[in-house]
Amino acid sequence: MLNKLTLLESFEGLREKKFSSEELTKDCLKQIKKLDGKVKAFITVDEKGALAKAKEVDKKIKKGDSVSPLAGIPVAIKDLFCTAGLKSTAASKILADYVPPYDATAVKKLKEQDAVIVGKTNLDEFAMGGSTENSGFFPTHNPWDLDRVPGGSSGGSAAAISADMCVYSLGTDTGGSIREPASFCGTSGLKVTYGRVSRYGVMAMTSSLDTIGPFGKTVEDIALILKYIAGRDERDSTTPPEPVDDYSAEIIKDVKGLKIGLPKEYFIEGMDEEVRAAVLQAAKKFEEMGAEVVDISLPHTELGVAAYYIICPSEVSSNLARYDGIRYGSSKRDGDLLEIYLNSRAEGFGAEAKRRIMIGTYALSAGYYDAYYKQAMKVRTLVRQDFDQVFEKVDIILTPVAPTPAYKLGEKISDPLKMYLADIFTIPASLAGICGLSIPAGLSDGLPVGVQLLGKRFDEKTILRAGHQYQKVTDWHLKKPKLD
Repeated sequence: MLNKLTLLESFEGLREKKFSSEELTKDCLKQIKKLDGKVKAFITVDEKGALAKAKEVDKKIKKGDSVSPLAGIPVAIKDLFCTAGLKSTAASKILADYVPPYDATAVKKLKEQDAVIVGKTNLDEFAMGGSTENSGFFPTHNPWDLDRVPGGSSGGSAAAISADMCVYSLGTDTGGSIREPASFCGTSGLKVTYGRVSRYGVMAMTSSLDTIGPFGKTVEDIALILKYIAGRDERDSTTPPEPVDDYSAEIIKDVKGLKIGLPKEYFIEGMDEEVRAAVLQAAKKFEEMGAEVVDISLPHTELGVAAYYIICPSEVSSNLARYDGIRYGSSKRDGDLLEIYLNSRAEGFGAEAKRRIMIGTYALSAGYYDAYYKQAMKVRTLVRQDFDQVFEKVDIILTPVAPTPAYKLGEKISDPLKMYLADIFTIPASLAGICGLSIPAGLSDGLPVGVQLLGKRFDEKTILRAGHQYQKVTDWHLKKPKLD
């Protein structure tokens, strides 16, 4: 089963002509046909396009042309990314039939490396949610237990990797949308520093927080993918001219002498005991490897969720204004202009999108702006300062990703507050704009548990290095769901 290979194993196999890209792609497509009826990771599968690309790469390899390490290897893309000629829905009925005329920069960069795109994965509508139950089409199921959520909003991308339907995938992370699904599905996932990867062509939810990142079967794979998608993009003014590190070379270094901080605020009452144990066990493992683990404090952690759920809906209310039933997407053209707006949005947007538009519009309205949005932005500054001060003393911060493993489908969907609180450990890093890596580190009642490595802004190389070295001495990332 070639679809079970990692990205680096796939590249080596193709280079040594042990198998073809067409064979690898067919195995992934076969796995999608076999399992996606249960998992529901994909909104669109592009079998024809994927096989055509695979054959094209095989011809290049046969001719002896030099090819990229990503060439001919199947990738799944979160359906928030624009893909030219391929449906891009944001898992919303308002964009159910939208086919963009251009590619997002991250997609364009993968295409330049001859990547094989097998399809577009499910998500919470416009990335709003932590369980992939808020999709406008259907919920995605966790491959480890089909009665449980895969996390969100990039649940489809994480589930697709976990079930070996692709070799790697792309997602987005605004408040934990890569890290939480990676933890719940037992894969590795990277939230990059804000601005490290271009957001151009990715449908905006919260423009000051949205980041683009990869899921991989190993941290080694993620290091390779990041090298190709990171960097300055003149179409996205938030991407600075920071040099892109050679992450694959950096991760080879050991962790001796690294200082790792354990924040006391992340060990809260009510968190799953196995989650707590996994983090402490990981800390112990890092100590055995030569790192120094110290206790630290991030005092404004508890205010993060409240601030995020003012800032995020405020930007949502602005960003979703473009879906007006006039220019593109679903349109209900009955009555006057106002009725077109109201009817198109009433039918096109789901409950969570409507909830966030209303909260955000309220928070930004005259008389409430100072009380809500302005205060939330002050908290954001305090959270950022917490991290800046701590990073003067430590190189990495080690925390849980979520308070519990994956919960049951339907368990929190009727209680938005309970759902929002599940992001308590991922939101602060997003508010601070720093990078974070989720890696498998244990099991709780047979379900995966991830730990989070947080790093300084644009210091992805250090957290990837620590994550890779951890995976060299543990085997949690090799454990797979029993789906066959």
